[in-house]
Amino acid sequence: MASWNSIPLEIIYQVLGWFAFVSWSISFYPQVILNFRRKSVVGLNFDFVLLNLTKHSTYLIYNASLYFSSAVQKQYFEKYGYDQMIPVAANDVAFSIHAVLLTAITLFQIVIYDRGTQIVSKISLTIVIAVWIFAAICFFIGLSSHSWLWLISIFNSIQVFMTAIKYIPQAIMNFLRKSTDGFSIGNILLDFLGGLANYAQMVVQSIDQNSWVNFYGNIGKTLLSLISIFFDLLFMLQHYVLYPGKRPTVSQKADDESREALITPPDRPQSEDV
Repeated sequence: MASWNSIPLEIIYQVLGWFAFVSWSISFYPQVILNFRRKSVVGLNFDFVLLNLTKHSTYLIYNASLYFSSAVQKQYFEKYGYDQMIPVAANDVAFSIHAVLLTAITLFQIVIYDRGTQIVSKISLTIVIAVWIFAAICFFIGLSSHSWLWLISIFNSIQVFMTAIKYIPQAIMNFLRKSTDGFSIGNILLDFLGGLANYAQMVVQSIDQNSWVNFYGNIGKTLLSLISIFFDLLFMLQHYVLYPGKRPTVSQKADDESREALITPPDRPQSEDV
């Protein structure tokens, strides 16, 4: 495997990688904390969380396999050349593990906190089931042919697909409610910084190696950054420009108030602090 030609560039690469890890990892906490404080997940799209869990799970499989498996690395070098570097860094693996855990916690909050009238859509459930059935079929094909690089590339492609669609339900929900209330913008800002740092990390490696193989050799990581940045900009536009400080629409407010009335004891005024 190729080694670094420039020590300063290697240091910058590591700094950018762990900065992306910290930004992306911390980005999960504002939503978790917001849910905990409100004891409610109203405003957070459940499809987004479910699709996100599948996305991060498949990304973890890809990152961990390419980073730890010598068999997968051997097939990567045979395809792209032994003078190339593995395009997955330790921070990628660490982020994936953390992302799966925090997304699972958010999903657990959806189960235990006030959900209002929100449910997971049948479309998202169908997509998730279909994706894992497809992944299982590919697993047995790869197992029989020992095509490990092809197999993890399938998981990488799945995570790109899930990244492309996971933001859409939340963006549509914000549009319909004309509000981002209940959806943490802190999550988006940190995700945006992580995406920029992740992309910059790949640029630094390409400059040092005088090769852009790591971009198309790990197209999933490239698209992950670009798609995330695009939707982050969209959410920032919704939060700060289109619906700044706006509460949900009248129909949504009425629905929220009716739920509060149901859980408020009849012998106490609804305005009284609990």
